[in-house]
Amino acid sequence: MPTYEYKSGVELYSLKEKIENCSKCPLSKTRKNALPGEGDPESRVMLIAQAPGEREDEEGRMFVGPTGIALNELLGELEVKRNSLYLTNLVKCMLPNYRKPKQKEIDTCSEYLDREIEVIDPEIISPLGYYAVRYIFNKYDLSLPDEKEELKNLYGKLFLTPKRKIYPLTHPTSLVFDTPRKGEMKQNYSKLKVFLSECKWYKVCPMKKFYERGILDSRWVELYCKGDWKSCVRYEMEENGEAHPDWMLPDGSIDARLKSR
Repeated sequence: MPTYEYKSGVELYSLKEKIENCSKCPLSKTRKNALPGEGDPESRVMLIAQAPGEREDEEGRMFVGPTGIALNELLGELEVKRNSLYLTNLVKCMLPNYRKPKQKEIDTCSEYLDREIEVIDPEIISPLGYYAVRYIFNKYDLSLPDEKEELKNLYGKLFLTPKRKIYPLTHPTSLVFDTPRKGEMKQNYSKLKVFLSECKWYKVCPMKKFYERGILDSRWVELYCKGDWKSCVRYEMEENGEAHPDWMLPDGSIDARLKSR
């Protein structure tokens, strides 16, 4: 079993016990272990998978089966330490015969996920795969495409909500059964390393000054400085020692209104 260290020890340990002893739905009769989340409770990033697999059910650990091996290999290639993330599931018990989760199971089990999110308080949530993406998008009032097949267009994009940033990803099971997609997945998963910290230039960046003075839309700071800062044009120019005006926005466009502010 994993070792747990909590920012809010009593709350998270109590939640762990409730999950492990849950009998609210029939899945409690077919599982061996109900899995609470694991990883760094101080992490800025929370990954949410669908449900435990057979090996996870046996060992009571997240991502220890074939999918876990593939995920570990991918994170290793990207120099992302698994224990720097917080990992959990939408449904805490194994689904018999790897079937899809029923809506009643999601409705019953999601109260545990909701509480995990409150206690961990991540800056960025990365739901993995269709059911986790659908739940998180509905929870944070984000629009979903009408067709399930169109969901793939959401992967690798950062969405801003009033409370969280949402970054959907393909479930790592795809690495086991669909290796040609590894290049695309590697590119999308590489952002996890970026999300684990804020931009090193933020403290001295004019964007911070404009934001704190209330004259810059917070979206610029949330999506770039505290989000995907590696895609910021200002960051790239700072790294290359290239001159750029203070009133240049993270996407490289110029906001002349900031020039006199």
